[in-house]
Parts: sequence; structure tokens; C-alpha cells
Amino acid sequence: MDTCYIETPLGHAKIVGDDEGISAVSILDSKEELSEVIPESLLECATQLKAYFNDQLKTFDLKLNPEGTSFQKKVWQQLQLIPYGKSISYLELSKQLGDAKAIRAVASANGKNPLWIIIPCHRVIGSDGSLTGYAGGLHRKQWLLNHESEFKQQTLF
Repeated sequence: MDTCYIETPLGHAKIVGDDEGISAVSILDSKEELSEVIPESLLECATQLKAYFNDQLKTFDLKLNPEGTSFQKKVWQQLQLIPYGKSISYLELSKQLGDAKAIRAVASANGKNPLWIIIPCHRVIGSDGSLTGYAGGLHRKQWLLNHESEFKQQTLF
């Protein structure tokens, strides 16, 4: 597996993958040394992430190879259908997957998504509009939702 680290507005991103596809993308709380050379297998992912953060890309087109159970992969595939700038609730996601009662299992699979941003688990919110859960922290989830919003929110201070 190849690994590289790139700078993003949310912190240093770690990208892991090989010729079979990208298997993980996460934003780190630590400051890993940025990669001077990005492996060929990760170059397109790094390029697309940078374009996303620069408001030049709304849909990723990458070969993905995340590790997970068949149920998790089913949930992750459904997440990729949530349009840029939109959000849905965990209940809506469960219903789309065919079982409203599976909401906890769906939320758990959502939380185990290894491909942050690319598989947009940040677009899933609570039924009441709350920002329930995000492995990268609620501040990053809020930032991503604001970034994708048609109406950018400005901070007062």
C-alpha cells in the first residue's frame, strides 16, 4: 500500500491506496510531514481532493477499494448518491437501503467509512438537523457542509 500526506483546509490528509484503488482518506489531528513526492497510484486522488477544496470539483471520479463488510459497502455505495450540497438523515438513508429499522447499523457503517470526503458520510445528519457524529469531528463535518453549501456561512468573529 502506498501512503501520502497532503495539506487541506481541515488539516493534513492521509491518502492510502495502490493500483487496486484508494482504500482510505482521512484528515489527521496531527501534523504529519507532507509528501514531497506523491506515488502514482495516489496522484489522481490528491489532485481531485485539492480541486474539491478549491471549489473546482463536486463529484469524485476515482477507483475506490475500501475494506469493509458487504453491508458497510452497500451503505457506502448509497452515500455516494447523495448530491453535493445536499444532506439526508440517517433515517432517510436507512429507508433508501430498504429497512428503516436498520438505522443504528446504517449509522455504524457510516461511521466506519474509511474514505472521508470522497464517500460523503458528512452529508448524513440527524432527523432534527443536528450534526450527529463524524469520525473527523463535528467541526470538520460543519466545515464540509458549509463548503458544499450554495449559501456560504460567514463567521462573525
